[in-house]
Amino acid sequence: MAAPGAHDEVMIAAMLPKIVILVLLAAIVASLFSGLFFLLNDESDKRRTLTALKIRVALSITLLLFLALAFTNGWLQPHGLGK
Repeated sequence: MAAPGAHDEVMIAAMLPKIVILVLLAAIVASLFSGLFFLLNDESDKRRTLTALKIRVALSITLLLFLALAFTNGWLQPHGLGK
């Protein structure tokens, strides 16, 4: 018989990749809206819109790499939705 807290640890480990994905998606959306804000309201010569774009691209690449890593290591598994 498993230890009393073993099931909780397994559930936390199963949720961790999903939490990382949600945090990365939220950061991408925040960067998107900050870039829009700077595009519409920034009158200075600072390149804040470009910086927001760079951050969004870096976060998107990080998300894609994490998804590839999660699928190859078995942390995420596709489900048969269309079957």
